[in-house]
Amino acid sequence: MRSVLIAGSAVAVLVAAGAITYAVAGEDGDGAGAVPGAGSADAGFARDMAVHHQQAVEMSYIVRDRTKDADVRRLAYDIAQTQANQRGMLLGWLDLWGLPKVSADPPMTWMGMGDMASGKDGSLMPGMATNTELKKLATLNGKQAEIFYLQLMTDHHKGGIHMAEGCVAKCTVGVEKSLAQGMVDAQQSELTTMAQMLKERGAEPRD
Repeated sequence: MRSVLIAGSAVAVLVAAGAITYAVAGEDGDGAGAVPGAGSADAGFARDMAVHHQQAVEMSYIVRDRTKDADVRRLAYDIAQTQANQRGMLLGWLDLWGLPKVSADPPMTWMGMGDMASGKDGSLMPGMATNTELKKLATLNGKQAEIFYLQLMTDHHKGGIHMAEGCVAKCTVGVEKSLAQGMVDAQQSELTTMAQMLKERGAEPRD
């Protein structure tokens, strides 16, 4: 039943994402009248979350090759598909706005956190796994891989939620704020699911 709910949630997010993309491209109200600037929260969130999401996709595909557990593989597939779709939307908006996909500013500058320590071993933003952790995940199998993936993704979701809440508070494009709130809601639900999955495996989140 849990797997069905996870899959259903992912489908709902993807359907909503498609509707939001169309709204940004086609509306003549809030989204089209005022294009955000390159240094805006809207652009900063789109750039940073696209990078954040890409790592979640990578981790999810790694674990699908390291375990045969149906629930973990289904969760990983749902996360990969949902976040890849959202990443495409975020990058598409930057194209639509005529803004660069990279910035000379440090990550999280749009949240007032540009002076934080970043980039250590590939962990560019809160919640992101290090290169060492990704390499470790790729060496594990079965239950060990499942536990480590769930722990890494728990940290990743917590960092993603923090960023998405920042967009809800600071972004000005209505549909982007709506997408960010949808990320918060969906990832909080997945945190609950992952905590239960860790418990079933005799483990718990790392912090």
